[in-house]
Amino acid sequence: MKFLDEAKVYVKSGDGGDGVIAFRREKYIEFGGPDGGNGGRGGHVYIRAVEGLNTLIDYRYAQHFRGRKGGNGAGSDRTGAHADDVVMKVPVGTQIIDEDRETLIADLDEPGKEIMICRGGDGGYGNANYKTSTNRAPRRADKGWPGEERWIWLRLKLMADVGLVGLPNAGKSTFLAAVSAARPKIADYPFTTLHPQLGVVRLSHSEEFVMADIPGLIEGAAEGAGLGTRFLGHVERCSVLLHLIDGSQADPVGAWNTIRHELSEYGAGLAERPEILVLNKLDAMTPQAKASRIKALERATGHQVLLASGATGEGVPEVLRTVMNVVSEARKKK
Repeated sequence: MKFLDEAKVYVKSGDGGDGVIAFRREKYIEFGGPDGGNGGRGGHVYIRAVEGLNTLIDYRYAQHFRGRKGGNGAGSDRTGAHADDVVMKVPVGTQIIDEDRETLIADLDEPGKEIMICRGGDGGYGNANYKTSTNRAPRRADKGWPGEERWIWLRLKLMADVGLVGLPNAGKSTFLAAVSAARPKIADYPFTTLHPQLGVVRLSHSEEFVMADIPGLIEGAAEGAGLGTRFLGHVERCSVLLHLIDGSQADPVGAWNTIRHELSEYGAGLAERPEILVLNKLDAMTPQAKASRIKALERATGHQVLLASGATGEGVPEVLRTVMNVVSEARKKK
């Protein structure tokens, strides 16, 4: 299934049904009087977050959603039927944004959370509603009220506990495939990952977390270089960033500085998130290179640096345990 994290859709609720003009015509009733019923309400349009979805691909080709009109009133004071509501199902973590692409209308960050995005029009009054002591036979009935309509943007920000960040070819996809059932594309060229991947990491029957792998960042990503920062929104909700650094390159400190700069430029508090540094590709380093690069990284960052190899699995359990501890603390605070 193709990944789509942004879509523009048109929504319109149903118009209200029309009221009617009618009079009683019954045998043995000398003075009938008005009995025109009211119209029914038009269909509302709801947007609901549901589990089991992780893309907005359903809204790539179906972009118009309209509620049905309410039923018209009838004689004998019969009210028209209310129209059925329209429910648009989206993945958990979807934000609803106004047409200006800036105003946030709602953030559906929990399963079952929903919002009425367009209210159905009320039904018009029939002539029975206008009967008074001085106007015994009103010949007035109202049309139904029109429904609301608007263009909106749906923007998906994946719900993950851990976000994988790093330069292209840092081994993020290999690491995700090693620790979860996700099967991202893995190849020996940059930008193998073109869209975010999710994987569930299970340490035991009671310990698990969701990890998101996003396409690699390069210098100038905040200005649109490479794939830009388009996909950084998918790690905005993460409790911790798992920063993988390619241990086979000569300048791991430069790689760390590049990613930190792009996170700061993006904003949204990503630069302040807890960060776990992992020098990846342990199997590709000599003992001397390993020692010197760990020392340089720890001196530059002021944090402990973990070692791991997604290809061989060495050091991976220790990394996952560290991540699980940070995630557990974040969950307790929430």
